[in-house]
Amino acid sequence: MKKQSLVKGAFVLTIAAFITKILVFSNSIVLARVLGPEGIGLKKMVMPFMGLMMTLTTIGLPVAISRLVAEADAQGNGEKVKKILIVSLAITGSLSILAVFLSVLGSKVLSRYFLTDPRSYSSFMAMIPIIPIGAVSGVLKGYFRGRQTMNPIAFAQVFEQIVRVCLTYVLVQRLIPLGIEYAAAGAVLSSVVGEACSLIFFILMFKISHHRKFRVSRLRWSQAMRGKKVLVELLQTGLPTTGNGFVISISRAMQPIVITKSLALAGVSSALITRQYGMLTGFVMPLLFFPGFINQSLGATLVPAISEANAQNNLRLINRRLNQAIGVALIVGAPSTILLYLYAHELMTVIYHAPTAASLLKLIAPFFLLNYLHSPLQAVLVGMGYAKTGMINNIIARCLTVALIYPLASNPLLGINGVIIAISIGVILETILHYSSVVKLIRFTLDIPNIIKILAAGIVMGFFGRMLFIYLSYSAPKLGTGLTLLIGILLSVVGYVLLLGFLKVIRRHTIIKIPLIGRMLIKFFSK
Repeated sequence: MKKQSLVKGAFVLTIAAFITKILVFSNSIVLARVLGPEGIGLKKMVMPFMGLMMTLTTIGLPVAISRLVAEADAQGNGEKVKKILIVSLAITGSLSILAVFLSVLGSKVLSRYFLTDPRSYSSFMAMIPIIPIGAVSGVLKGYFRGRQTMNPIAFAQVFEQIVRVCLTYVLVQRLIPLGIEYAAAGAVLSSVVGEACSLIFFILMFKISHHRKFRVSRLRWSQAMRGKKVLVELLQTGLPTTGNGFVISISRAMQPIVITKSLALAGVSSALITRQYGMLTGFVMPLLFFPGFINQSLGATLVPAISEANAQNNLRLINRRLNQAIGVALIVGAPSTILLYLYAHELMTVIYHAPTAASLLKLIAPFFLLNYLHSPLQAVLVGMGYAKTGMINNIIARCLTVALIYPLASNPLLGINGVIIAISIGVILETILHYSSVVKLIRFTLDIPNIIKILAAGIVMGFFGRMLFIYLSYSAPKLGTGLTLLIGILLSVVGYVLLLGFLKVIRRHTIIKIPLIGRMLIKFFSK
């Protein structure tokens, strides 16, 4: 397979991420309709432990593999690439076996005493097979990133989600007569099967790319010992990455425990706790994170760009690129936040048939605008070699979030709203810490006029879009809420983009760089 340029690789990942987000969002709608908030809550209670186990078994190796494979490939050292894969698979394989054993051993205690709902046991057991599958997939993902061939990763992501969406509906429908806990377990199992199909695809692509050139046979102890140097190199890069991922996974795993215990102290019943947690994590969070695929691709692209500028000691270029990245993030984040806030009731009603979740979305949406700044700021810290600083900032913010959930959510006057307040404070603190760290490093100055233009365009879009929605609702009631909402949002977004062009936030020379559609779009923007 041929190497891809940075721009092409980022574009491929962005398109794949967009399609994946659409499929994930579709899957969440299917689950919400079939399982309901209670079933969603059972599924979401065990999902953080899946992330924790994946962090423990991969220990940051995908990032380390991509770095070392890229170096070895540049040197034409094929033998080292083999050693990297062998050592990585040996590590992840051993850790996977241990993680599976501990998960099976502690599953009943965890579901009964920590998650407060014994019905989560079935979902937890259904989750366990993904541990070894995901570990091997992580190794192969790191390999393909190191070879700078993003197509296999992009296709695997889309393929996995297609399998997951199709299988979810079938399994849930067949298992729901047995009980809501078995239906939730079926939803989890569909994720496992999707990951397995993704792994099979990776293996096939690996074999196709190498044909018979890459063979590992008769691995001996002496060969493993000669891989000690590779092991050290892998751990030097992987362990710091693991520290950040481990803290995030631990906080995610702790959140359902702390939330359920806190809400129980507030006098909320077990069934209502599961329902409220399901609405927050299954309905609200997917909507909040839906536009975030652009930020992920932006962060992945920005890291090498910042590294290049840092190697040249060009702080002015770093400042300019960071301001550009923040501008792009806010161009997406500002309208997304405003639309989620203004149409919270309609979105929750049309998509999930859960209008009671609208208040949760309206409370958390404004704070999550700052979350769009997290990826560019984190990318600068990583690109300049200060990943440890970013990790410390994340640890402080995550720990504070978990610590605040208990006193806030256990307050009967706040309940589930206390959880949202705690999460929002964590997002604010994390952004402030990252921003402060970047300012100290490069004396960064925000492009305030550009930010004001973006926010002003978003507010104008929200006002006229809402007026249009109300007008259509009264003048054309036959359209229905769903179609009226879609028309209102689409016209709002179009007006927002044109307004950004008028304010010269988006310029022709930027639009023309967009692959495939750039030359068509420039017709709508002034010089």
